[in-house]
Amino acid sequence: MKKLSLITVAAFATALLFSYTFKKETPKPLTPECYVSCFNIETREMIQLDAAKPGFAMLHPKPTNFKLENPLGTSIQFVAADGTNAGGYFIKSKKKSNKWLFVIQEWWGLNDYIKREADKYYTDLDNVNVLAIDMYDGKLATTPDSAMAFMSSAKKERLEAIVNAAITYAGKKANIYTVGWCFGGGWSLQSTILAGKQAKGCVMYYGRPEKDVERLKTINCDVIGFFGNQDKGISQEVVNTFEANMKTVGKKISLHRYEAGHGFANPSNPSFNKEYTQDAYSKAIAFLKERM
Repeated sequence: MKKLSLITVAAFATALLFSYTFKKETPKPLTPECYVSCFNIETREMIQLDAAKPGFAMLHPKPTNFKLENPLGTSIQFVAADGTNAGGYFIKSKKKSNKWLFVIQEWWGLNDYIKREADKYYTDLDNVNVLAIDMYDGKLATTPDSAMAFMSSAKKERLEAIVNAAITYAGKKANIYTVGWCFGGGWSLQSTILAGKQAKGCVMYYGRPEKDVERLKTINCDVIGFFGNQDKGISQEVVNTFEANMKTVGKKISLHRYEAGHGFANPSNPSFNKEYTQDAYSKAIAFLKERM
């Protein structure tokens, strides 16, 4: 009996030893920050990953309801190479013009706030076609959760197909300018890269910059950017690196930094600053007019 007890204890001890030796902790999911630092993630994918960052949604509280009265533009569709039509909000120039301004949405989608910006740029610029591109294929977010879902599922291949379709719609002789905010700020720069020699000016508000120096080398126009020093989404370090990389490859960039947080130019965001918004807009208009 005593021998049996000893065998039982020995077996139990052996089992515990093997259990301890081979026990593996359940791996924790990688954070977007780890993806960025540990892997060679393309900037276009990093923009998509931003939506899943802890706290990113907190930078974009639920927007207030806004209805654009008497819009200047109309909804259009145009053919994309991937077989699915793309669309946007289009304001045709009063006279025939090869000047095109692409307006690119925040993470909410092509809502009336963005259409109002399109109307505003159209009014303040001289004889230009304005196309606010629908990057979500008709989907509109009204809550941070839905915006997070739409932005996270916006694959770079489809986004590129939409932008390229807009470039084709504008035509081979079009001089293309871009402006965008947040998600659209990043894609304003990406659209400029895609436009190649047709790109004539890029305006980006607190969007993720391109980090690949080789891609920056392909930019064929000047860039102006507006960022907030208190932005918890796009850090000062990221902006500084972008500026340094642009200068390294000999590209002209003008950066303006404000003591503000992310979304300071959106009147629906708690970080909204009227003074900074007006200053940035006046600089953006001057930048575009000088190059048109």
